[in-house]
Amino acid sequence: METRDRILEAALVSFGGRGYDAVSLDSIAGDIGIRKQTVLYYFGSKDALMEAVIDRTVADLAEALLAATETGTPVAAGEAEPPDVWAGVEAIVRAVFRFAVRRPEMLGLLREVTRLGTPWMDRVRAGFEPLVERACAYLEAGMNSGAIRRCDPRLLLVSTYSTVMGVATEAEVLRTVGLEPTLRDTAIRRRELLRFLRSALIG
Repeated sequence: METRDRILEAALVSFGGRGYDAVSLDSIAGDIGIRKQTVLYYFGSKDALMEAVIDRTVADLAEALLAATETGTPVAAGEAEPPDVWAGVEAIVRAVFRFAVRRPEMLGLLREVTRLGTPWMDRVRAGFEPLVERACAYLEAGMNSGAIRRCDPRLLLVSTYSTVMGVATEAEVLRTVGLEPTLRDTAIRRRELLRFLRSALIG
């Protein structure tokens, strides 16, 4: 792994696990056996490093979620077949929970960015906006076809995001007291979220 990528990975783990304010460039450098000056050579400042970590995290998550939507695709004007909306929603939820299990630091970073607010949250919003627009179009296509009931797609996405962040936060709280969340715990939370979404979308 290249030095720049090693720095980004170490910063992601630190920012997502301990919080932006609690982490120094010295500690990030020490975690991977380099000097602080090397970190500054690649990123210039702690803020610049945070920006790069956010951009990488958003890009990785967006790529995985966009791939998940290929389970069902929005209907373009004139197409006859409606999308399998529920299959797509379920695939997206499962993709997010896979990140929660395999890369908890990514959701931890998003939780930390939410806590920090502007300007970091604005950067996340901008990065996710193409995905949000696609998700809204996806849900609208399902509403127009009658596959799901009418709702405000953005409000539904916000509710889903908040629920997933809550699950991630719960997992981190358990870890701080020495309890590692099990796959069974995660599966139960995922099933509860899917049940909520199915009720909201289909009834």
